[in-house]
Amino acid sequence: MASHTSINFENTKIAFAYKSDFELTRDYRIFQLINQNWLVKFGTSTAMQMMQYGIKTPVALGMRPTVYATFCGGESLADSTKKIDKLYTYNVQSILDYGVEGKESEADFKRTEAAIRQAILFAKDHAAVNIVCSKFTGLIPFSILEKLHKNEPLETTENKIYITAKQRIFDLAQLAYDNNVSLFVDAEESWIQQPLDDLCYELMLKFNKEKPIIYNTTQLYRKDRLAFLKNAIKQAQKDGIIYAVKLVRGAYMEKENQRAKQLLYESPIQENKNATDNAYNEALRFTINNINNTAICVATHNEESSLLATQLMAELNLPNHHPHIQFSQLFGMSDNISFNLAQAGYSTHKYLPYGPVKDVIPYLIRRAQENTSVSGQMSRELKLLKTEVKRRKLMLWF
Repeated sequence: MASHTSINFENTKIAFAYKSDFELTRDYRIFQLINQNWLVKFGTSTAMQMMQYGIKTPVALGMRPTVYATFCGGESLADSTKKIDKLYTYNVQSILDYGVEGKESEADFKRTEAAIRQAILFAKDHAAVNIVCSKFTGLIPFSILEKLHKNEPLETTENKIYITAKQRIFDLAQLAYDNNVSLFVDAEESWIQQPLDDLCYELMLKFNKEKPIIYNTTQLYRKDRLAFLKNAIKQAQKDGIIYAVKLVRGAYMEKENQRAKQLLYESPIQENKNATDNAYNEALRFTINNINNTAICVATHNEESSLLATQLMAELNLPNHHPHIQFSQLFGMSDNISFNLAQAGYSTHKYLPYGPVKDVIPYLIRRAQENTSVSGQMSRELKLLKTEVKRRKLMLWF
């Protein structure tokens, strides 16, 4: 068992071993562009306007060989298999994420259900995959979740839609359970999160009695989430189930703050990054100290938090490949964390979105906006890529 002290997140040789020279130089150029905040703001704003007017093809053509190739697996699971298998040769598994967002019709919900079902069955037959990600907003109308969050009664037609959606979700959870595949449930905006938390816990009561199948997601950039997490784990202990959770910092900061300002209520977001970091690290301490009936995915691009998790594991003499502790980063980002952890024997995953380019554009836009809002993240990625480009002597000028 490798010691956490052997992990060096500066080792770019290990971090980028899976990238060809072409992929490395392509990604270096892309991150040079992404590192320009003004360019990202202009580009995403323009792309969103074009999408609103139904002009998808030019946007897709521009993204396919660039950001789509860097951050996505492919248009389908079959297209993604090459990347999935390549990651696995470096002991990095994939978390499958059907990256289509913002759909609201019954036909869209059926397509999303079919895609998640297909992903679970794909995972059953591929050792490189044991987790499938899902967004319940791809299965339940946003408006219904808003009502449920506010404890407002549903109309008869709304209730019928919700019952159908819940049945779909329970069927997917049953399929995941039957095939020993974990199902991650993404967190959403604060004004629809409560019914999703309730639904996740209801699923855990049924499927997490012996092993972690259903994982909720906790966003620690919210002021109330650390207390929520501790209470949920304590309740799960009483109920005799494993509380499984993906720990993230958060993905909707600008939207949350803007809505709070518009509607004149206190923002649910932490006052600053330091408060978020402290909450995240405290969540790590609490969950790892309760790891017997808690399962976590340390989903972060933060090197300090990743290292802290390994230190906490070492202090408790937990094996590096503990079945209740996973690490995860987005495909195309923080390879220095993912591959160095995997090299040291930790259970490591890449979050791999896939789907038609035109349909995944909203995901790519959101990721670009989210990542540029994290201070220094793009500069850090660019620095690491530049170091490896120089180490391979691919370019003599910068």
